[in-house]
Amino acid sequence: MCGIVGVVSHAPVNQLIYDALLLLQHRGQDAAGIVTQLERKFFMHKAKGMVRDVFRTRNMRALPGNSGLGQVRYPTAGNAYSEEEAQPFYVNAPFGMVLVHNGNLTNAQALKAELFNEDHRHINTESDSEVLLNVLAHELEKTTRGLTLTSADVFEAVRRVHRRIKGSYAVVSMIAGHGLLAFRDPFGIRPLCLGRSKDGTYMVASESVALEGTGHLFERDIAPGEAVFIDVNGQAHFMQCANAPHLHPCIFEFVYLARPDSTMDGISVYQARLNLGETLAKRVISTVPPNEIDVVIPIPESSRPSATQLAHLLGLPYREGFVKNRYVGRTFIMPGQGVRKKSVRQKLNVITSEFKGRNVLLVDDSIVRGTTSREIVQMARDAGARKVYMASAAPPVRFPNVYGIDMPTPEELVAHNRSIEEVRELIGCDALIYQDVEGMRQAVQKARLGNGFAIDGFEASCFDGCYITGDVSASDIARLNSKRVSQQEGDEDNSRLALPNASE
Repeated sequence: MCGIVGVVSHAPVNQLIYDALLLLQHRGQDAAGIVTQLERKFFMHKAKGMVRDVFRTRNMRALPGNSGLGQVRYPTAGNAYSEEEAQPFYVNAPFGMVLVHNGNLTNAQALKAELFNEDHRHINTESDSEVLLNVLAHELEKTTRGLTLTSADVFEAVRRVHRRIKGSYAVVSMIAGHGLLAFRDPFGIRPLCLGRSKDGTYMVASESVALEGTGHLFERDIAPGEAVFIDVNGQAHFMQCANAPHLHPCIFEFVYLARPDSTMDGISVYQARLNLGETLAKRVISTVPPNEIDVVIPIPESSRPSATQLAHLLGLPYREGFVKNRYVGRTFIMPGQGVRKKSVRQKLNVITSEFKGRNVLLVDDSIVRGTTSREIVQMARDAGARKVYMASAAPPVRFPNVYGIDMPTPEELVAHNRSIEEVRELIGCDALIYQDVEGMRQAVQKARLGNGFAIDGFEASCFDGCYITGDVSASDIARLNSKRVSQQEGDEDNSRLALPNASE
Protein backbone atom coordinates (compact mmCIF):
# COMPACT_ATOMS: atom_id res chain seq x y z
CA MET A 1 0.00 0.00 0.00
CA CYS A 2 1.40 3.35 -1.09
CA GLY A 3 0.03 6.73 -2.02
CA ILE A 4 0.92 8.24 -5.39
CA VAL A 5 0.24 11.55 -7.11
CA GLY A 6 1.14 13.22 -10.41
CA VAL A 7 0.58 16.83 -11.51
CA VAL A 8 0.79 18.77 -14.79
CA SER A 9 0.30 22.52 -14.41
CA HIS A 10 1.18 25.95 -15.76
CA ALA A 11 2.72 26.92 -12.40
CA PRO A 12 5.29 25.38 -10.01
CA VAL A 13 4.01 22.10 -8.59
CA ASN A 14 6.35 21.31 -5.68
CA GLN A 15 4.03 22.69 -2.98
CA LEU A 16 0.99 21.14 -4.62
CA ILE A 17 2.57 17.67 -4.65
CA TYR A 18 3.70 18.11 -1.05
CA ASP A 19 0.16 19.02 0.03
CA ALA A 20 -1.29 16.03 -1.83
CA LEU A 21 1.19 13.67 -0.18
CA LEU A 22 0.16 14.97 3.24
CA LEU A 23 -3.41 14.02 2.36
CA LEU A 24 -2.19 10.56 1.36
CA GLN A 25 0.13 10.08 4.36
CA HIS A 26 -2.16 7.38 5.81
CA ARG A 27 -1.19 5.18 2.84
CA GLY A 28 2.49 5.03 3.77
CA GLN A 29 4.80 6.42 6.43
CA ASP A 30 8.05 4.61 5.70
CA ALA A 31 9.44 6.97 3.05
CA ALA A 32 8.44 9.85 0.79
CA GLY A 33 9.71 11.26 -2.49
CA ILE A 34 8.99 13.99 -5.04
CA VAL A 35 10.42 14.55 -8.51
CA THR A 36 9.71 17.63 -10.64
CA GLN A 37 10.59 18.47 -14.22
CA LEU A 38 11.91 21.77 -15.56
CA GLU A 39 12.36 21.75 -19.33
CA ARG A 40 13.91 18.26 -19.78
CA LYS A 41 15.67 17.99 -16.44
CA PHE A 42 14.40 16.05 -13.43
CA PHE A 43 14.87 17.28 -9.86
CA MET A 44 14.37 14.68 -7.14
CA HIS A 45 14.39 14.40 -3.39
CA LYS A 46 13.42 11.28 -1.45
CA ALA A 47 14.23 9.80 1.94
CA LYS A 48 12.87 7.61 4.70
CA GLY A 49 10.34 9.17 7.01
CA MET A 50 7.11 11.15 7.04
CA VAL A 51 6.41 13.84 4.45
CA ARG A 52 6.84 16.67 6.95
CA ASP A 53 10.24 15.30 7.98
CA VAL A 54 11.59 14.40 4.52
CA PHE A 55 10.93 17.80 2.93
CA ARG A 56 12.44 20.96 4.38
CA THR A 57 12.45 24.43 2.83
CA ARG A 58 15.81 23.84 1.16
CA ASN A 59 14.51 20.60 -0.39
CA MET A 60 11.39 22.28 -1.74
CA ARG A 61 13.41 25.10 -3.29
CA ALA A 62 15.44 22.48 -5.14
CA LEU A 63 12.29 21.08 -6.85
CA PRO A 64 11.45 23.55 -9.67
CA GLY A 65 9.14 22.88 -12.58
CA ASN A 66 5.49 22.77 -13.64
CA SER A 67 5.04 19.00 -13.64
CA GLY A 68 5.98 16.29 -11.21
CA LEU A 69 5.00 13.27 -9.20
CA GLY A 70 5.35 11.93 -5.67
CA GLN A 71 4.85 8.95 -3.43
CA VAL A 72 4.47 7.99 0.20
CA ARG A 73 5.85 4.48 0.68
CA TYR A 74 4.62 1.55 2.63
CA PRO A 75 6.96 -1.35 1.84
CA THR A 76 5.61 -4.79 0.97
CA ALA A 77 8.68 -6.28 -0.70
CA GLY A 78 12.39 -5.69 -0.69
CA ASN A 79 14.26 -3.84 2.04
CA ALA A 80 12.22 -1.46 4.17
CA TYR A 81 15.39 0.01 5.63
CA SER A 82 17.00 0.97 2.32
CA GLU A 83 16.94 4.61 1.25
CA GLU A 84 17.57 3.40 -2.30
CA GLU A 85 14.15 1.75 -2.43
CA ALA A 86 12.28 4.96 -1.65
CA GLN A 87 10.41 6.15 -4.74
CA PRO A 88 10.38 7.69 -7.35
CA PHE A 89 12.71 5.52 -9.47
CA TYR A 90 14.63 6.85 -12.49
CA VAL A 91 16.10 5.47 -15.72
CA ASN A 92 17.86 7.57 -18.33
CA ALA A 93 16.66 5.71 -21.43
CA PRO A 94 14.58 6.14 -23.41
CA PHE A 95 14.25 9.92 -23.05
CA GLY A 96 14.68 9.81 -19.26
CA MET A 97 11.84 8.44 -17.15
CA VAL A 98 10.70 8.52 -13.52
CA LEU A 99 7.96 6.41 -11.94
CA VAL A 100 5.96 5.85 -8.76
CA HIS A 101 3.92 2.71 -8.18
CA ASN A 102 1.24 1.51 -5.78
CA GLY A 103 0.72 -2.24 -5.73
CA ASN A 104 2.68 -5.45 -5.95
CA LEU A 105 3.85 -7.49 -8.95
CA THR A 106 3.36 -11.21 -8.49
CA ASN A 107 5.85 -12.13 -11.25
CA ALA A 108 8.59 -9.65 -10.35
CA GLN A 109 11.31 -12.28 -10.00
CA ALA A 110 10.64 -13.77 -13.44
CA LEU A 111 10.56 -10.28 -14.95
CA LYS A 112 13.84 -9.41 -13.30
CA ALA A 113 15.49 -12.40 -14.98
CA GLU A 114 13.93 -11.46 -18.34
CA LEU A 115 15.14 -7.89 -18.04
CA PHE A 116 18.71 -9.04 -17.46
CA ASN A 117 18.89 -11.96 -19.90
CA GLU A 118 16.72 -10.70 -22.77
CA ASP A 119 16.25 -6.94 -22.42
CA HIS A 120 19.78 -6.27 -21.14
CA ARG A 121 18.57 -4.00 -18.35
CA HIS A 122 20.01 -3.86 -14.86
CA ILE A 123 17.92 -3.81 -11.68
CA ASN A 124 19.82 -2.43 -8.71
CA THR A 125 17.34 -2.94 -5.84
CA GLU A 126 14.87 -5.55 -4.60
CA SER A 127 11.92 -3.29 -5.39
CA ASP A 128 9.30 -4.54 -7.86
CA SER A 129 8.65 -0.88 -8.73
CA GLU A 130 12.11 -0.63 -10.30
CA VAL A 131 11.28 -3.77 -12.27
CA LEU A 132 8.04 -2.18 -13.49
CA LEU A 133 9.82 1.00 -14.55
CA ASN A 134 12.37 -0.93 -16.58
CA VAL A 135 9.69 -3.03 -18.29
CA LEU A 136 7.83 0.17 -19.22
CA ALA A 137 11.05 1.84 -20.42
CA HIS A 138 12.02 -1.19 -22.52
CA GLU A 139 8.58 -1.41 -24.16
CA LEU A 140 8.54 2.33 -24.84
CA GLU A 141 11.96 2.07 -26.46
CA LYS A 142 10.71 -0.74 -28.70
CA THR A 143 7.60 1.14 -29.80
CA THR A 144 9.40 4.38 -30.66
CA ARG A 145 12.37 2.73 -32.43
CA GLY A 146 14.30 5.99 -32.22
CA LEU A 147 11.46 8.03 -33.73
CA THR A 148 9.57 10.99 -32.25
CA LEU A 149 7.32 9.95 -29.37
CA THR A 150 3.55 10.10 -29.92
CA SER A 151 0.63 9.30 -27.61
CA ALA A 152 -0.03 6.21 -29.75
CA ASP A 153 3.49 4.98 -28.97
CA VAL A 154 2.89 5.52 -25.25
CA PHE A 155 -0.35 3.56 -25.31
CA GLU A 156 1.19 0.72 -27.30
CA ALA A 157 3.95 0.48 -24.68
CA VAL A 158 1.34 0.25 -21.92
CA ARG A 159 -0.46 -2.53 -23.84
CA ARG A 160 2.81 -4.48 -23.90
CA VAL A 161 3.36 -3.81 -20.21
CA HIS A 162 -0.08 -5.25 -19.43
CA ARG A 163 0.85 -8.39 -21.36
CA ARG A 164 4.12 -8.85 -19.45
CA ILE A 165 3.40 -8.03 -15.84
CA LYS A 166 1.05 -9.68 -13.35
CA GLY A 167 -0.34 -8.45 -10.07
CA SER A 168 -1.64 -5.08 -8.95
CA TYR A 169 -0.35 -1.71 -10.08
CA ALA A 170 -1.43 1.89 -10.22
CA VAL A 171 1.36 3.85 -11.88
CA VAL A 172 2.33 7.46 -12.53
CA SER A 173 5.36 8.13 -14.72
CA MET A 174 6.97 11.13 -16.39
CA ILE A 175 8.78 10.98 -19.71
CA ALA A 176 11.32 13.81 -19.95
CA GLY A 177 10.27 16.50 -22.38
CA HIS A 178 7.08 14.69 -23.39
CA GLY A 179 4.54 14.41 -20.59
CA LEU A 180 2.98 12.48 -17.74
CA LEU A 181 1.62 8.94 -18.02
CA ALA A 182 -0.72 7.19 -15.58
CA PHE A 183 -2.28 3.75 -15.85
CA ARG A 184 -3.99 1.06 -13.81
CA ASP A 185 -3.85 -2.73 -13.90
CA PRO A 186 -6.53 -4.61 -15.90
CA PHE A 187 -8.40 -5.57 -12.71
CA GLY A 188 -8.28 -2.11 -11.12
CA ILE A 189 -7.10 -3.64 -7.85
CA ARG A 190 -5.31 -0.54 -6.61
CA PRO A 191 -7.08 2.83 -6.95
CA LEU A 192 -6.27 5.79 -9.20
CA CYS A 193 -8.37 8.84 -10.04
CA LEU A 194 -8.16 12.02 -12.11
CA GLY A 195 -9.05 15.61 -11.30
CA ARG A 196 -8.63 19.11 -12.69
CA SER A 197 -8.51 22.61 -11.23
CA LYS A 198 -10.08 25.78 -12.56
CA ASP A 199 -6.73 26.91 -14.00
CA GLY A 200 -6.40 23.71 -16.04
CA THR A 201 -3.99 21.83 -13.74
CA TYR A 202 -4.35 18.05 -14.00
CA MET A 203 -3.80 15.78 -11.00
CA VAL A 204 -3.89 12.00 -10.74
CA ALA A 205 -3.84 10.45 -7.28
CA SER A 206 -4.57 7.31 -5.30
CA GLU A 207 -7.61 8.81 -3.56
CA SER A 208 -10.12 11.55 -4.33
CA VAL A 209 -9.31 13.26 -1.03
CA ALA A 210 -5.93 14.32 -2.48
CA LEU A 211 -7.73 16.04 -5.35
CA GLU A 212 -10.44 17.74 -3.36
CA GLY A 213 -8.09 18.76 -0.57
CA THR A 214 -5.86 20.63 -3.03
CA GLY A 215 -8.63 22.47 -4.88
CA HIS A 216 -9.11 20.06 -7.79
CA LEU A 217 -12.47 18.90 -9.05
CA PHE A 218 -12.74 15.12 -9.13
CA GLU A 219 -13.48 14.10 -12.72
CA ARG A 220 -13.41 10.32 -12.66
CA ASP A 221 -11.54 7.18 -11.72
CA ILE A 222 -9.05 5.76 -14.18
CA ALA A 223 -10.65 2.60 -15.57
CA PRO A 224 -8.98 -0.79 -15.10
CA GLY A 225 -6.41 -1.22 -17.87
CA GLU A 226 -6.80 2.41 -18.97
CA ALA A 227 -3.93 4.84 -19.54
CA VAL A 228 -3.96 8.63 -19.58
CA PHE A 229 -1.14 10.60 -21.18
CA ILE A 230 -0.97 14.36 -20.52
CA ASP A 231 1.45 15.89 -22.98
CA VAL A 232 3.70 18.92 -22.53
CA ASN A 233 0.97 21.16 -23.95
CA GLY A 234 -1.44 20.07 -21.21
CA GLN A 235 -3.57 18.01 -23.57
CA ALA A 236 -4.95 14.78 -22.06
CA HIS A 237 -5.18 11.61 -24.15
CA PHE A 238 -7.03 8.49 -22.95
CA MET A 239 -6.89 4.89 -24.15
CA GLN A 240 -8.02 1.50 -22.92
CA CYS A 241 -4.88 -0.62 -23.18
CA ALA A 242 -5.99 -3.99 -21.74
CA ASN A 243 -7.57 -6.77 -23.78
CA ALA A 244 -10.20 -7.81 -21.24
CA PRO A 245 -10.41 -5.36 -18.33
CA HIS A 246 -12.59 -6.18 -15.32
CA LEU A 247 -13.06 -3.93 -12.29
CA HIS A 248 -12.28 -5.81 -9.07
CA PRO A 249 -11.09 -3.16 -6.57
CA CYS A 250 -9.44 -4.28 -3.35
CA ILE A 251 -12.20 -4.50 -0.75
CA PHE A 252 -9.73 -3.82 2.05
CA GLU A 253 -9.51 -0.23 0.80
CA PHE A 254 -13.11 0.26 1.93
CA VAL A 255 -12.79 -1.76 5.13
CA TYR A 256 -9.65 -0.06 6.39
CA LEU A 257 -7.02 1.42 4.08
CA ALA A 258 -8.65 4.47 2.48
CA ARG A 259 -9.63 7.69 4.19
CA PRO A 260 -13.37 7.82 4.99
CA ASP A 261 -13.75 11.09 3.06
CA SER A 262 -12.62 9.48 -0.19
CA THR A 263 -14.76 8.09 -2.99
CA MET A 264 -13.21 5.20 -4.91
CA ASP A 265 -14.64 3.61 -8.03
CA GLY A 266 -17.94 5.34 -7.35
CA ILE A 267 -18.17 4.03 -3.78
CA SER A 268 -18.24 6.29 -0.73
CA VAL A 269 -15.74 4.85 1.75
CA TYR A 270 -17.64 6.38 4.68
CA GLN A 271 -20.98 4.97 3.53
CA ALA A 272 -19.38 1.57 3.00
CA ARG A 273 -18.24 1.56 6.63
CA LEU A 274 -21.69 2.61 7.83
CA ASN A 275 -23.15 -0.27 5.83
CA LEU A 276 -20.63 -2.69 7.34
CA GLY A 277 -21.87 -1.64 10.78
CA GLU A 278 -25.44 -2.28 9.71
CA THR A 279 -24.78 -5.82 8.52
CA LEU A 280 -22.56 -6.49 11.54
CA ALA A 281 -25.40 -5.47 13.87
CA LYS A 282 -27.52 -8.34 12.54
CA ARG A 283 -24.76 -10.81 13.34
CA VAL A 284 -24.29 -9.39 16.83
CA ILE A 285 -27.97 -9.98 17.60
CA SER A 286 -27.61 -13.66 16.70
CA THR A 287 -24.68 -14.07 19.10
CA VAL A 288 -25.21 -11.68 22.03
CA PRO A 289 -28.67 -10.35 22.98
CA PRO A 290 -28.53 -6.52 22.92
CA ASN A 291 -29.91 -6.37 26.47
CA GLU A 292 -26.68 -8.01 27.62
CA ILE A 293 -24.60 -5.15 26.17
CA ASP A 294 -24.34 -1.88 28.11
CA VAL A 295 -22.23 0.17 25.71
CA VAL A 296 -20.63 0.07 22.23
CA ILE A 297 -17.03 1.31 22.07
CA PRO A 298 -14.99 1.64 18.85
CA ILE A 299 -11.27 0.96 18.63
CA PRO A 300 -9.93 4.15 17.00
CA GLU A 301 -10.06 5.23 14.24
CA SER A 302 -11.52 3.58 11.14
CA SER A 303 -14.04 1.43 13.04
CA ARG A 304 -15.98 4.48 14.21
CA PRO A 305 -18.53 4.67 11.35
CA SER A 306 -19.31 0.95 11.69
CA ALA A 307 -19.57 1.18 15.48
CA THR A 308 -21.82 4.25 15.28
CA GLN A 309 -24.26 2.57 12.91
CA LEU A 310 -24.22 -0.69 14.87
CA ALA A 311 -25.01 1.10 18.14
CA HIS A 312 -27.81 3.11 16.50
CA LEU A 313 -29.50 0.02 15.06
CA LEU A 314 -29.23 -1.92 18.32
CA GLY A 315 -30.46 1.03 20.38
CA LEU A 316 -27.33 1.01 22.53
CA PRO A 317 -25.20 3.89 23.86
CA TYR A 318 -22.13 4.68 21.76
CA ARG A 319 -19.15 5.88 23.77
CA GLU A 320 -15.51 6.74 23.18
CA GLY A 321 -13.64 4.51 25.61
CA PHE A 322 -10.15 4.83 24.14
CA VAL A 323 -8.20 8.04 23.65
CA LYS A 324 -5.51 7.91 20.99
CA ASN A 325 -2.15 9.60 21.34
CA ARG A 326 -1.57 10.96 17.84
CA TYR A 327 2.08 11.66 18.53
CA VAL A 328 3.08 7.99 18.66
CA GLY A 329 3.85 6.24 15.35
CA ARG A 330 1.25 3.98 13.83
CA THR A 331 1.47 0.46 15.19
CA PHE A 332 2.27 -1.20 11.87
CA ILE A 333 5.34 1.00 11.44
CA MET A 334 7.01 -0.58 14.45
CA PRO A 335 9.96 -2.77 13.41
CA GLY A 336 9.25 -5.79 15.58
CA GLN A 337 6.43 -7.66 17.24
CA GLY A 338 7.72 -6.80 20.70
CA VAL A 339 7.71 -3.11 19.92
CA ARG A 340 4.29 -3.41 18.32
CA LYS A 341 2.78 -4.90 21.46
CA LYS A 342 4.34 -2.27 23.68
CA SER A 343 3.04 0.50 21.47
CA VAL A 344 -0.64 -0.40 21.96
CA ARG A 345 -0.67 0.98 25.49
CA GLN A 346 1.49 3.90 24.40
CA LYS A 347 -1.03 4.79 21.70
CA LEU A 348 -4.31 4.09 23.50
CA ASN A 349 -5.44 5.10 26.95
CA VAL A 350 -8.73 3.95 28.46
CA ILE A 351 -11.42 6.14 29.95
CA THR A 352 -12.06 3.94 32.98
CA SER A 353 -15.56 5.26 33.66
CA GLU A 354 -16.78 3.90 30.32
CA PHE A 355 -15.71 0.36 31.23
CA LYS A 356 -16.09 -0.06 34.97
CA GLY A 357 -18.87 -2.51 35.85
CA ARG A 358 -20.19 -2.67 32.28
CA ASN A 359 -20.61 -5.27 29.56
CA VAL A 360 -18.85 -3.62 26.64
CA LEU A 361 -18.94 -4.41 22.93
CA LEU A 362 -15.67 -3.39 21.28
CA VAL A 363 -15.91 -2.81 17.52
CA ASP A 364 -12.85 -3.04 15.31
CA ASP A 365 -12.43 -2.75 11.54
CA SER A 366 -10.54 -6.05 11.27
CA ILE A 367 -8.53 -8.59 13.25
CA VAL A 368 -5.31 -9.81 11.66
CA ARG A 369 -2.76 -11.24 14.09
CA GLY A 370 -4.91 -10.99 17.20
CA THR A 371 -2.05 -9.68 19.34
CA THR A 372 -3.39 -6.12 19.35
CA SER A 373 -6.95 -7.29 19.96
CA ARG A 374 -5.83 -9.44 22.90
CA GLU A 375 -4.02 -6.47 24.43
CA ILE A 376 -7.05 -4.19 24.01
CA VAL A 377 -9.40 -6.76 25.54
CA GLN A 378 -7.09 -6.98 28.54
CA MET A 379 -7.01 -3.17 28.80
CA ALA A 380 -10.82 -3.19 28.97
CA ARG A 381 -10.78 -5.82 31.71
CA ASP A 382 -8.13 -3.92 33.65
CA ALA A 383 -10.40 -0.87 33.47
CA GLY A 384 -13.13 -2.84 35.25
CA ALA A 385 -15.29 -4.17 32.42
CA ARG A 386 -17.57 -6.97 33.61
CA LYS A 387 -17.70 -8.64 30.19
CA VAL A 388 -15.85 -7.81 26.98
CA TYR A 389 -17.38 -8.71 23.62
CA MET A 390 -15.48 -8.12 20.37
CA ALA A 391 -16.99 -7.49 16.93
CA SER A 392 -15.06 -7.17 13.67
CA ALA A 393 -16.53 -5.20 10.75
CA ALA A 394 -14.49 -7.46 8.45
CA PRO A 395 -14.61 -11.25 8.11
CA PRO A 396 -11.80 -13.44 9.47
CA VAL A 397 -8.49 -12.75 7.70
CA ARG A 398 -7.46 -16.29 6.79
CA PHE A 399 -5.19 -15.84 3.77
CA PRO A 400 -2.18 -13.68 2.89
CA ASN A 401 -2.51 -10.76 0.50
CA VAL A 402 -0.16 -10.59 -2.49
CA TYR A 403 -1.43 -7.40 -4.13
CA GLY A 404 0.24 -4.70 -2.07
CA ILE A 405 -0.90 -5.17 1.52
CA ASP A 406 1.85 -6.54 3.74
CA MET A 407 -0.20 -9.24 5.42
CA PRO A 408 1.69 -11.66 7.66
CA THR A 409 2.37 -15.22 6.55
CA PRO A 410 -0.60 -17.60 6.95
CA GLU A 411 0.84 -19.02 10.15
CA GLU A 412 0.83 -15.54 11.73
CA LEU A 413 -2.83 -14.85 10.91
CA VAL A 414 -4.88 -15.58 14.01
CA ALA A 415 -7.85 -16.91 12.00
CA HIS A 416 -5.79 -19.17 9.71
CA ASN A 417 -6.86 -22.80 10.27
CA ARG A 418 -8.71 -21.81 13.45
CA SER A 419 -12.39 -21.76 14.28
CA ILE A 420 -13.99 -18.57 15.56
CA GLU A 421 -14.20 -20.14 19.00
CA GLU A 422 -10.47 -20.86 18.95
CA VAL A 423 -9.78 -17.27 17.92
CA ARG A 424 -12.05 -16.03 20.72
CA GLU A 425 -10.07 -18.03 23.27
CA LEU A 426 -6.77 -16.61 21.99
CA ILE A 427 -8.04 -13.04 22.09
CA GLY A 428 -9.61 -13.57 25.50
CA CYS A 429 -12.99 -11.96 24.91
CA ASP A 430 -16.34 -13.31 26.14
CA ALA A 431 -17.85 -13.41 22.63
CA LEU A 432 -16.42 -12.81 19.17
CA ILE A 433 -18.56 -11.71 16.24
CA TYR A 434 -17.20 -11.51 12.70
CA GLN A 435 -18.70 -10.01 9.56
CA ASP A 436 -19.36 -12.61 6.85
CA VAL A 437 -17.74 -12.35 3.41
CA GLU A 438 -20.95 -12.01 1.41
CA GLY A 439 -22.34 -9.45 3.85
CA MET A 440 -19.15 -7.44 3.47
CA ARG A 441 -19.39 -7.48 -0.33
CA GLN A 442 -23.02 -6.41 -0.30
CA ALA A 443 -22.39 -3.65 2.24
CA VAL A 444 -19.61 -2.13 0.15
CA GLN A 445 -21.46 -2.55 -3.15
CA LYS A 446 -24.51 -0.82 -1.63
CA ALA A 447 -22.40 2.28 -0.98
CA ARG A 448 -22.12 3.05 -4.71
CA LEU A 449 -23.14 6.61 -5.50
CA GLY A 450 -24.46 5.69 -8.95
CA ASN A 451 -21.47 6.97 -10.92
CA GLY A 452 -18.27 5.38 -12.06
CA PHE A 453 -17.60 2.14 -13.88
CA ALA A 454 -19.58 -1.04 -13.27
CA ILE A 455 -17.94 -3.18 -10.61
CA ASP A 456 -17.56 -6.82 -11.64
CA GLY A 457 -16.59 -7.95 -8.15
CA PHE A 458 -14.07 -7.28 -5.40
CA GLU A 459 -10.55 -8.49 -4.77
CA ALA A 460 -11.05 -10.08 -1.34
CA SER A 461 -8.32 -12.73 -1.31
CA CYS A 462 -7.30 -12.26 2.32
CA PHE A 463 -10.86 -13.24 3.28
CA ASP A 464 -11.84 -15.82 0.66
CA GLY A 465 -8.49 -17.09 -0.69
CA CYS A 466 -9.44 -16.28 -4.31
CA TYR A 467 -6.62 -14.48 -6.15
CA ILE A 468 -8.25 -12.56 -8.97
CA THR A 469 -5.25 -12.48 -11.32
CA GLY A 470 -5.33 -16.27 -11.53
CA ASP A 471 -1.57 -16.70 -11.38
CA VAL A 472 -1.01 -17.20 -7.64
CA SER A 473 -0.33 -20.67 -6.21
CA ALA A 474 0.69 -21.87 -2.75
CA SER A 475 4.33 -21.96 -3.87
CA ASP A 476 4.01 -18.40 -5.18
CA ILE A 477 2.69 -17.26 -1.81
CA ALA A 478 5.61 -18.94 -0.05
CA ARG A 479 8.05 -17.25 -2.43
CA LEU A 480 6.40 -13.85 -2.07
CA ASN A 481 6.43 -14.19 1.72
CA SER A 482 10.16 -14.78 1.53
CA LYS A 483 10.45 -11.44 -0.30
CA ARG A 484 8.54 -9.48 2.30
CA VAL A 485 10.29 -6.45 3.76
CA SER A 486 13.65 -7.81 4.86
CA GLN A 487 14.41 -8.21 8.52
CA GLN A 488 16.73 -5.84 10.28
CA GLU A 489 17.98 -8.04 13.05
CA GLY A 490 17.50 -11.42 14.67
CA ASP A 491 14.06 -12.90 14.76
CA GLU A 492 12.18 -9.63 14.71
CA ASP A 493 9.03 -9.68 12.64
CA ASN A 494 8.78 -6.41 10.76
CA SER A 495 5.55 -6.84 8.88
CA ARG A 496 4.18 -3.33 8.63
CA LEU A 497 0.60 -4.29 9.29
CA ALA A 498 -1.01 -4.59 12.71
CA LEU A 499 -4.29 -3.52 11.24
CA PRO A 500 -6.70 -3.52 14.15
CA ASN A 501 -5.64 -0.15 15.55
CA ALA A 502 -3.48 1.31 12.83
CA SER A 503 -5.94 3.68 11.21
CA GLU A 504 -5.69 7.41 11.04
